[in-house]
Amino acid sequence: MSTPSTHVNRSDTHESTTATSEDDVVLEVRDATVTFDMERGVSRVLDAVDMDVRRNEILAVVGESGSGKSMFASALLDAVTEPGELTGEVTYHPPEGDPYDVLSLSDRELMNYRWEEVAMVFQGAMRSFNPTLSIRTHFEETLEAHDAPEEAGIERARQLLSDLYLDPDRVLDSYPHELSGGMKQRALIALSLVLEPEVLVMDEPTAALDLLMQRSIIGLLDELQEKYGLTMIFITHDLPLVSELADRIAVLYAFEFVELGPTMDVITAATHPYTRALLKSTPNLDVPLEEMRPIEGSAPDPVAVPNGCSYHPRCPLADDQCLIEPPAFESVGEDHETACYHWEEAADALPFQAEIEAYAEEHQ
Repeated sequence: MSTPSTHVNRSDTHESTTATSEDDVVLEVRDATVTFDMERGVSRVLDAVDMDVRRNEILAVVGESGSGKSMFASALLDAVTEPGELTGEVTYHPPEGDPYDVLSLSDRELMNYRWEEVAMVFQGAMRSFNPTLSIRTHFEETLEAHDAPEEAGIERARQLLSDLYLDPDRVLDSYPHELSGGMKQRALIALSLVLEPEVLVMDEPTAALDLLMQRSIIGLLDELQEKYGLTMIFITHDLPLVSELADRIAVLYAFEFVELGPTMDVITAATHPYTRALLKSTPNLDVPLEEMRPIEGSAPDPVAVPNGCSYHPRCPLADDQCLIEPPAFESVGEDHETACYHWEEAADALPFQAEIEAYAEEHQ
């Protein structure tokens, strides 16, 4: 599959506080592939993906469970666990100095990169904290491991917790079990930012929270991004959830990207049949349950991904061409690209609900 271009065009609903030039790339991913050797064959859970993440943007990476989202996040930090093997290139462009290859870093350099340049909030705040340590101790140990001044670091922690609408004294002196799920998740976000990274990667950070808390966290992340000029990569299966947060949406299917574009365009005028099916199948407050439609079939086995377009076994538009040759990315609008031979027919084959049209009118 060809490389999608990655020019940023912020949606009308989200304005950046920092100008982003066309070539201001913070993370450059080329041909990133993750494989696991198994008895029944090679399991390919990320398939030669290319992506440019641009400084100060919020990029949402969406797709069904098992589509490769978490592997993409792990690849950005060279954090694929053994026996998985990551190949390709991940290049980090610091705000000052020369870009460097993340996959060639030493263990110490990689530890610093993961916290001081690109930090990650993993799924499940419940499992991310040591239950025998206070929240303050988590911050202190992180600062000590990176030779960061403790006093200044704890002061930053207090500010971050306050930014996240938490009482710093109460949270820092608490043990994890004394905090609610939403409080733990916000404390974890503060911990990930205490060393002032440029990029924050979040892997399903709201998955275990109720809908109202999810939307609250989304709003807080928006505020943090604007205040600190962060680049954010938000990994989620819930496309509508990030519609108010993300500048761009990248859609993963079968371990590769199939559509990429500004949030408004992807939400209201998706061109890949999978993206449209994903929107029609995702629960949200605006679409009646009786109008939701599950995506027929199942995602492919990573050991036996179909030839041609990987979505063709589930696609109502698939023809002989789709079975033979994987489609290349092509432009379908300003800064909007898709990998589908029949993208012009997708809207008629998979029409959206009236609620999607209302969303578009509301955000014009």
